[in-house]
Amino acid sequence: MIDCLSSQAIATAAQMQAIENLIFQAGMPVAALMEKVALRITQRLTELYPARNYRRIGILVGSGHNGGDALVVARELHHQGRQVRIYTPFAKSKPLTRVHGCYAKSLGIPFVDLEALQDCDLIVDGIFGFGLERDVTGDVAIAIHTINNWQIPILSIDLPSGLHTDHGKVMGIAIRATHTFCLGLWKRGLLTESATPYVGKLERIGFDIPEQFIHQVLGDQHPLWRIEPQILRDRLPIVRNPIAHKYEIGHLLLVVGSQQYGGAALLAAMGAKATGVGMLSIAVPHSLKPLILVQVPDALVIGCPETAGAIAELPNLDFAKYQAIACGCGLSLEAMPVVKQIIDSDRPLILDADGLNALASLDRATGLDQLQNRKNSVILTPHWGEFCRLFPDLRTVERIEALQRAVTLTQSTILLKGSKTAIAFPHNTSSQVWINPESTPALARGGSGDVLAGMLGGLLAQGMAANDVAIAGTLWHSQAAIWLAKQRTEMGVDPVTLAQSLLPFLGQELPV
Repeated sequence: MIDCLSSQAIATAAQMQAIENLIFQAGMPVAALMEKVALRITQRLTELYPARNYRRIGILVGSGHNGGDALVVARELHHQGRQVRIYTPFAKSKPLTRVHGCYAKSLGIPFVDLEALQDCDLIVDGIFGFGLERDVTGDVAIAIHTINNWQIPILSIDLPSGLHTDHGKVMGIAIRATHTFCLGLWKRGLLTESATPYVGKLERIGFDIPEQFIHQVLGDQHPLWRIEPQILRDRLPIVRNPIAHKYEIGHLLLVVGSQQYGGAALLAAMGAKATGVGMLSIAVPHSLKPLILVQVPDALVIGCPETAGAIAELPNLDFAKYQAIACGCGLSLEAMPVVKQIIDSDRPLILDADGLNALASLDRATGLDQLQNRKNSVILTPHWGEFCRLFPDLRTVERIEALQRAVTLTQSTILLKGSKTAIAFPHNTSSQVWINPESTPALARGGSGDVLAGMLGGLLAQGMAANDVAIAGTLWHSQAAIWLAKQRTEMGVDPVTLAQSLLPFLGQELPV
C-alpha cells in the first residue's frame, strides 16, 4: 500500500529535522534548499492566486528559516510586478534570513508596520516553521489576532504559525489559514482534529527528499501514514471472476434496527448494497420485517423475537454461511445479549453504534478482552464519545496515541471517526495508523455512519482484509460526500442521497 514514502509518511518535528540534517550533511547547501523550496512555493502560489486578482501581497516574516522562505517568495513576487510589503515582528533573525531581508530592502520592497497590510489581497504567513514549543505571546500574538480579524486570505508556509507541529494544538494563538503548504513530509500536527479549523486547504510542497534519507530516519516500522485518494483506484471496484456466482461474492449478515431506529437498518442495507456484495441478509425485530422487505426486496430479511421494540434474540442461525457480520446500527442497548452472541462467533465482524455501546457495557473478560481471542478480524467504528466509553482510561490521552494503545489492547482494526478519521490496526509487533486527510461537515448528519457501517460490512464479506476495508471504505464514503456536496451544497448531502450516490461517484473520474 505504501508506494512513496515522501507522499504518504507523516513525520514529527524531530523526524523532519533529522531528515533535513541528512540532506545538509550529504552536501546540499542550506541556502540552495531554501531557494528551491521557496521557488516551488511561489510557483504554486501563482497558480492559486494569480496577479490579476491578488496584486497586493503582505508577507509575514519570522526570525528563522521559515521567514527566509517567505523573503525569497517576497522577492519572486516582487519580480512578477506585484505590490509586496513585508512585516516582521522580530528585531533579530538567523544569518541566512537576515541576508535575504537585506536583499529585499535593496530591491525597494518596503518593510512596513502591520497596519499597512490590511488592504492586501493575500497574506503569506512565514512567522514560525515546524518545531514551535513555546506559547506565542506579546507583539506576535497581537499581530496574529489582528490578522485573523481582517478576513484576508492567508497562505501559511509549512504550517499556520502558532500550531504545534506534533499534536496540532494552538500554542496560545494561531493563524487561521485559508491555505497551508506543508513542506517536505506531512507534519503530524496538521492532520489532527485540533488543527483542522486553522489549516484551511492543505497540500504538500515536495522538494525531492531522497527516499533513503526518509527510510533512514523513519525505519521499516513507521507507524503513521496519510491515506492517498489513489487508493480508491487500486481497491475499487472489486475485480470479479467472470464466472462467479452470488455466493462467491460474499454473504453479509446485518444485525440492525429497532422500532425506534428502523431507518438505521435501511441505511446500513443501502451502504452494503452499494458494495455489490453477492448476498445480503438482514436480521431485524420481527415488527420491522415488512418495512425492510418493501424497501430492500433483494435481501433475505430475518424477523427476530423482540422485546421493547428491540431484538431479544437471534433465531437459530448458521453463522458459518456468512462471510461477515455487521452489527449495531440502530440496535438499542436492549439487544446487548445479541451483541455478546455475535462477538462469541468466529465470523469477521463490524461493530458500530449500539454494538459498541453494548461492548462497553460488558465486563472486560467477555467484551474487549474477548476480541483478542477471536479467530477472525474485528473492525470497531467509534466516534470519540464511543471510543471514550470503550476505553475510559484513554480519554485524556492524545487522540492518535490513544488509538494506538486501543489497538494493542484489542488486536482489532479501529476506525476512529471524525473530521480526520484515523484507522489503526495491528502491524507486526505494534500498530499502524492511517489518517484520512479530507472530509466534509456534510457528513455531520444522523445516519451517515450507518451507511459507512453497511459499506464496511459489504467489503469485508467480499474478502478484503480488515485494514483495507477500513481504509478504502472510509475514503469512498468521504470522497463521495465531498463530490456530492460540490453538486448539492453541504446541506444537500443527506444519508439517503449519499448512499444512492456511492456507485455514481465510483463511475466518475476518481481523484488522484
